[in-house]
Amino acid sequence: MKRTLTKFAALAGAGAALASCGSNSHMPDELNAPPSYLGTITSTTYDGSSDDLLTAGLGKTGLAAAAPAYADPANPTAAELRRNAIWANYRAVLDINANSGYGTLYGPNVDAKGNVTTSEGKVAGTEYLAYADDGTGNQNVTLMVQVPASFDPDHACIVTGTSSGSRGVYGAIGSAGEWGLKNNCAVAYADKGSGTGLYTFDDDSVNLQNGIRSTRTAAGKNANFSPTLSDADRTAFAKLTGRVAFKHAHSQQNPEKDWGKFTLQAVEFAFYVLNEKYGVLASDNKSHIVRLTPRNTVTIASSISNGAGSALLAAEQDTKGLIGGVAATEPQIQPKMATGYTVRQGGTPATAQGKALFDYSTFAALYQPCIAGSAGRCTALTAKDLLVAGDLPTQQADAKARLKAYGWLADSDVLQAAHAGTNILVAVTYANAYGKFSVTDKVCGFSFAPVDATGLPVAFTAAQKASSFATQNGIIGSVIYENSADGIPKVYTAGISPSNGQADQSLDGFLCLRALSTGMDPVTGGVLDVGLQAQSARVRAGMAEVAATGNLHGKPAIIVQGRSDTLIPVNHASRAYLGLNAAVEGATSKLRYIEVTHANHFDSFTNALPASIVPLHVYLFRALDAMYASLKSGSTSSLPPSQVVRTVTRADATTPITIANVPPIAATPAAGDVINVNGTVVDVPN
Repeated sequence: MKRTLTKFAALAGAGAALASCGSNSHMPDELNAPPSYLGTITSTTYDGSSDDLLTAGLGKTGLAAAAPAYADPANPTAAELRRNAIWANYRAVLDINANSGYGTLYGPNVDAKGNVTTSEGKVAGTEYLAYADDGTGNQNVTLMVQVPASFDPDHACIVTGTSSGSRGVYGAIGSAGEWGLKNNCAVAYADKGSGTGLYTFDDDSVNLQNGIRSTRTAAGKNANFSPTLSDADRTAFAKLTGRVAFKHAHSQQNPEKDWGKFTLQAVEFAFYVLNEKYGVLASDNKSHIVRLTPRNTVTIASSISNGAGSALLAAEQDTKGLIGGVAATEPQIQPKMATGYTVRQGGTPATAQGKALFDYSTFAALYQPCIAGSAGRCTALTAKDLLVAGDLPTQQADAKARLKAYGWLADSDVLQAAHAGTNILVAVTYANAYGKFSVTDKVCGFSFAPVDATGLPVAFTAAQKASSFATQNGIIGSVIYENSADGIPKVYTAGISPSNGQADQSLDGFLCLRALSTGMDPVTGGVLDVGLQAQSARVRAGMAEVAATGNLHGKPAIIVQGRSDTLIPVNHASRAYLGLNAAVEGATSKLRYIEVTHANHFDSFTNALPASIVPLHVYLFRALDAMYASLKSGSTSSLPPSQVVRTVTRADATTPITIANVPPIAATPAAGDVINVNGTVVDVPN
C-alpha cells in the first residue's frame, strides 16, 4: 500500500490532470479558497486492501475480533492509534454480535442496498485532517473528511458524521460514516471540540491531533487540549495522585454551544477538499475553480446521540444553504422551551416534557444508584424525604416512579439500573462544561482519575496514556469524590457524605449538582448560599447557550429514536423537539419523527437484554436511505410519515435477529401507528 501524508497544496496535480479533460468556459468564475479557520491540512490515501477508510484494514472480521496489538505498547504509531480508534469507536455504537444482526442486517459486508456479501467491506480512498481554530490553539476542533475512491463528482453527496458522546473524530465511523462511504459520499466528521483531549498532570503531557503523546511545551498550539492554568496551579494540582483534565469538561469553552457551527465547518471543509480534488485548474495554474456547491451536491446532516443533536443544530444555524436535509437518530437535543406545545401518548399528556439534559441527568443521578441496588443511597434519600421509607424493593419502586413522573417512560424501567454509572458521568462532565469551570475548581467536590481495585486514585500507566487516543471515549477516568467524610478522596461509589457520615455513593455531591441545575436547595427548596448560587448561575447560563430553537427553516428532516431510550428520554428530546418545531414552523415544517419500540440509546443492550431490546442502528440507515432518495428526487412527498415502528424482541440471545424483528419504516403506516401533529399537539400512539 502506498500512503502519503502531504500538505494540501500537493493536490494541485489532481486538478491539472482534470483540466486536460475539459474546458473552464462553463464553470463559474469562483476560485476555491480554504476557510480561514482551517489549520494545516494533512492527507493519507488508503488502498482499500492493507488499510482503508472504514475499517482501518481490519475488515468485517477484524472489527469483530479482539483489539489489535501494538508493536510497542508504550510507543504506538499514529497508524496503529488510528486503527485501534476505528476498532473501538465502531464497536462502541453497534452490537457486534452476529445474532444481533452484525454481518446480516448491518456491518461492513452488508452493501448499500442491504445485501449480505462475502466482502470484508474495506473502502479505498483519501482521508483529510485539519484543526478548526481561531488562531489561539485553544479550540483545535478536529475536522476530518473521508473521500471514497468511488466518489462521483457528477453525482456528488456529502454526509456529516459529527461524533457521538464525547468521542473523538472517529466517533461516527460506524454510523453515518459507514452509510456515507457505502453510498459513495464524502463524509464530513467533527469531534465537536470534545474528543480525546487527555491532559495528565503528573507528566504535563497532551494528545496531538493524530493521537501521539507529547509534552505540553513541545506541542504548543498543536495540542488537542491543555487546560489554561498558571504554573503554580498546575504544580499544585499535580500533587493529587492521578488527576486528569479532559477537553469536553475542562476546556472552559462550553463546546456544545458551537456543535452546530463545528458541523457546518466540517461541511465547508468537505466542499473545499472536493473542489481542490475535482475542480479544474484556474488560469493562474495554481488555484482551482469551484465545481461542487450545495446546488449540485446532496448534503445530509446525520449522526447519532450528541452528533445527531449537532446535525439538528447545524440545520437550524445554516445560513449558507449548506445542508439539504437531516437524518439522525437518538438526538441529544434540548428544546429552548418546554411550553407552547403538548406531548401526548395514547391521548394522555406526558408527565414532563422538554427538560434540559443537565436537569434530567442530575435528577437521574440521584435515583438510579438506588434502583441499581445501593441500599446506602436509598436510605440516605429516605432520610432527606426524597424517597419513601420501606424495604429496598419498596424504595426502588418509588425511585422508578419518581423518574417516570419526571418524564421517563415505563419502557425504560428495565434499563434504569444499568444507566446509573452513565448519568453520573454526564452530570459531572456537563456541570464543568456548562459552567466553564477550571479543572482545579473541583465542582461539587468531584474530579476525574483512574482508580485501583479499592477505588483510590492512581496514575495512568505510560502505556495507557500512549493509547488514550484509541481507547478513551472522551470522558476519561472515574469520578472521584474529593469531599468524602473520611478525608480520603475515592471513587464516588465509595464516597461518604459529610452531611450524614453514611456511605451513600457521595449523595451530597450529587445533591450539589442538582442544585446547580435548579438554582435551589433540592432537599429544602430554599435559597442556595452565595457561592453555590453563583456557580448555579454560570451552569444555567451555559445550559441556555446550547438550547435548540426548533426552527429547521423548512429543511426536510427525519428524527429516529427508540421508545426505551433511558439516557435521552423521548419526552425531553425527540417528541419535545417535534412539538417545538410545530410551534415554530407550523404547516411549513418538513420534519418527520419515527419512534421505534424496544429500541434504546445503546445497541449493546440488544445482546444483554434480548427479550427487551432490538438494535436501533438499522433505522439510521433506513432514515438516511429515505432522505437521500427524497433529496435526489427533489420531492418531500416520498418521505415516510411520522410513525411508531413496532418491533419484535427475541426469547434469548441465541436467536438471530432478522428483518421480522426490525420491520421497515412504513411508507403508509397503519392508522394506529401514525404520530399526528395537530397544531402544537404531538399525539403518539401507545
